[in-house]
Amino acid sequence: MSAPSTMLVRAQEYLAERRHLGFELDRSGSLTLAFARFADASGHVGPLAVQIVLRWAKEGAARADPFTWAGRVAVLRPFARHLADRDPSTRFPEDSPFGCSHRRLAPHIYSSAEIESLIAAAKRLPGGLTPATFATLFGLLAASGMRISEALRLSIHDIGDIQTQITVHHSKFQRSRLVPLHPTATAALRAYLRIRAKHGSMEGSTPLFLLEQTGERLTYGNVRSVFGRLAAELGIQARGGHQVIRIHDLRHSFICRRLMLWQQNGADIGNAMMALSTYVGHVNLGDTYWYLQAVPDLMAIAGSRFEALSAKDAEVRHG
Repeated sequence: MSAPSTMLVRAQEYLAERRHLGFELDRSGSLTLAFARFADASGHVGPLAVQIVLRWAKEGAARADPFTWAGRVAVLRPFARHLADRDPSTRFPEDSPFGCSHRRLAPHIYSSAEIESLIAAAKRLPGGLTPATFATLFGLLAASGMRISEALRLSIHDIGDIQTQITVHHSKFQRSRLVPLHPTATAALRAYLRIRAKHGSMEGSTPLFLLEQTGERLTYGNVRSVFGRLAAELGIQARGGHQVIRIHDLRHSFICRRLMLWQQNGADIGNAMMALSTYVGHVNLGDTYWYLQAVPDLMAIAGSRFEALSAKDAEVRHG
């Protein structure tokens, strides 16, 4: 009888199978491997057990709070199901031993002045191509609501010949979509392509659209570092539920400002939501409706519209 495989081997087999099916599993994959190494280092052998899962959730967490622990347990649940299909003696925590593992905090909604100041600060960065790259990135995120991962993966071939739209390939859940652009955004993309060409980056070692000064791909780590430094220098204070200002909130800001404009203009919110959800690549329409309750300004506009409709209805009934 062969000896049972280590937890790491089982985790690697699971991740290979899932990625073969098209799942990216970047963060969840890293955490699954971290758990497997923890279990093996702890001397755990045999089927998955509740005790080792709870130990890892608490001992390996960067933050000592139940929400963080709950999130780590939730990450392992698909792996546990995979193991249970192969070994019925697999055991995993039932329900939510540390409480809810999912919460969405209110985003920081950038003002127009904050966005303009970020772009202006990016243009003052040192380096030949660097200022144009970061100014174009920040402007594109603010003008299109794209995810930062989508922007960094853009190829020059994803930009239409006349730059009127962008093709986003294999985004979240492996979905692709077309993103039409405002004329001002298309003009900015054309300007960036001209600057790239001047720096000899049009036919570099990578076909990616946004490039580092060296002509290589622009990494998220560098973007996060530069963005954080510029935001601190500009003194932008985080608003909403997060403690720090985030580049992802440029996407939230785009969605919220579009909803504000539609609500203020009395648009049919139901139809508008469907269009917006498709445009930004939401898989679940509820993810788009979430903004109506998460952002106070949107709630205020919605409340005012409701009061106006209620008053009009009362006037008709009693008139």
